[in-house]
Amino acid sequence: MAEREGDGRHLLADVPGSGAGGEGRGESLTTVLVAFGANVLIAIAKSVAALATGSASILAEAAHSWADAGNEVFLLIANRQAHKPADELHPLGHGREAYVWSLFAALGLFVAGAAVSITHGVQELITPEPAGHFVIGYVVLAVSFVLEGISFAQSTRQAKGEAATLDRDLIEHVLATSDPTLRAVFVEDAAALGGLVIAAAGLFAHQVTGSAIPDAVGSILVGLLLAWVALLLINRNRRFLVGQEADPKVRQAALQAILAAPEVARVTYLRLEIVGPRMISVIGDVDLTGDDTESHVAVRLRALEAKISASPAVAGAILSLSAPDEPTLSV
Repeated sequence: MAEREGDGRHLLADVPGSGAGGEGRGESLTTVLVAFGANVLIAIAKSVAALATGSASILAEAAHSWADAGNEVFLLIANRQAHKPADELHPLGHGREAYVWSLFAALGLFVAGAAVSITHGVQELITPEPAGHFVIGYVVLAVSFVLEGISFAQSTRQAKGEAATLDRDLIEHVLATSDPTLRAVFVEDAAALGGLVIAAAGLFAHQVTGSAIPDAVGSILVGLLLAWVALLLINRNRRFLVGQEADPKVRQAALQAILAAPEVARVTYLRLEIVGPRMISVIGDVDLTGDDTESHVAVRLRALEAKISASPAVAGAILSLSAPDEPTLSV
């Protein structure tokens, strides 16, 4: 692809996140694989503990972990499909597939995690069952907390690194990032750690009081937590699917970079739309320097598009000429 003359860099080299395409994808894949491995081990351990103890809270946590493990499969598909190369039918690539598969994962969390946990908790309130072998439950919950912590540490490390490049705090970046796999793993791991605390409290209250009610309430609370997480993820994926503008900081940096190009006199319109994880399309109106013939202007315009598209973060650029009376955008 075309490079900027003189320094060998693409035109948007200094735009936050413009060079993190391949690296970000590999980091996201590692994050999902770590989460998948941890959730499978945890789900098996919790299922055994649920059978041994008869605890409703631990059973809810087992359903939670199986749902998370299944979701990681969807996220792996999302990561793979989103990075298929562009083709004639998809000139901007397949990036939005990431949001489709991540939406499936969020729906799975809602059905297989939240609905199952709440339903079982209500059933336990209606027909309570005594629990036993509490030590097994505590050991499994403790081990699960460690494994979930490892997965959470990986997603946190990735999120912090990306947040620093965009001058965001951690939570702000997790909610705003265009990478749905990172957001899903981070939020699900955080919910898992909270769910383990709820399950341990429910199990302890069951042991102390001899009543199954606290345990059943714990199962319902875990389900409500998962429902909230699922709805959050569904809403975020919906927003990216219908088309969302890039971060204002990215837009400002891109505008500044285009205006700084020697062939550009004015930029009167600029839209950066997210079309996949860390991928944007660029649409703009520009006024080129000089007073060339129409054919030469067209060649220069295509060359400028090529410079912009050379960025790993740009799926495509379409530029038109500004009208003479249109004011330039301010940086």
